Amino acid sequence: MEIRHLRYFLSVAETRNFTKAAAQHYVAQSALSQQIARLEAELGSALFYRNTRSVTLTEAGEVLRPLAKRIIADAENAKTEMEALTGLRRGTLRLGLIQAPATSIDVLGVMGAFHERYPGIRFQITDGTSTEMVAAVAGEGLDVALVGIEAAEAPSGVACVELASSPLVAIVSARNPLAGRRRISLADLVENEQFIHFRPGTGLRKRVEAAFARAGLNPAASFEMGLITDMVELAARNVGVTIVPRTALTKAGEINGVRFAVAALNDDQARHPVSIVYNPARLSSSAEAFVDEFRRRSTQ
Repeated sequence: MEIRHLRYFLSVAETRNFTKAAAQHYVAQSALSQQIARLEAELGSALFYRNTRSVTLTEAGEVLRPLAKRIIADAENAKTEMEALTGLRRGTLRLGLIQAPATSIDVLGVMGAFHERYPGIRFQITDGTSTEMVAAVAGEGLDVALVGIEAAEAPSGVACVELASSPLVAIVSARNPLAGRRRISLADLVENEQFIHFRPGTGLRKRVEAAFARAGLNPAASFEMGLITDMVELAARNVGVTIVPRTALTKAGEINGVRFAVAALNDDQARHPVSIVYNPARLSSSAEAFVDEFRRRSTQ
């Protein structure tokens, strides 16, 4: 008994017409009729009553119908499982990453654990803004991305799982008059200093701009940098002041031998979320395993 014979049988049972069933499988009616006859001979029972007007199932056909559906479903499930297993043995995972220091999630640890479990999967890494990487996930450019957005901000068709959230903090030079404060308002922070922004399109830039908007402020003097560590170091060197996620401070109070001060903001809404995004409609087995690894780490 062959799977294709059972498929032919079910098509005839559903359409009650050999010609229509043959058309569904792109085979000649005579070829399909021969295969059905072969199946009947193998089972030792007629499966259809045939006349010039209609085709109906015999008692044996009625018994075979649910069994055939189950056999075909099991075969398809087996194929799916084997394809998934193959997908975890080899392939490429296209991964988008925001700057690792901006998150409390151990991104490199997750990548290492994933590689140990699935050594045949190669990483293809993209370092872009959250806006760019979410768009790539929505399209076909990336399989998974770690970005600085909240679930409500994800576009239609993109799944977003928030993994962590870190408060935003002000960074000033240890020589700055504000250095002794535990909390700082945005107005005081930028009153006499130029502000160091992160690059546009990033989740951090969006959170900082939202905080300034809530305070009704717009820094009179500012410039942009592309690395969070550079922002912190320039603030430490008294070139300006900046705002970063607290988790970005790998060594609190010092960077490259230069001292800086950290202060909380007078805005409890000023937080930096970190989420993993993917497209459920085309989630590969390797991408699904990678998402699961992040979920496990975020709940530990």
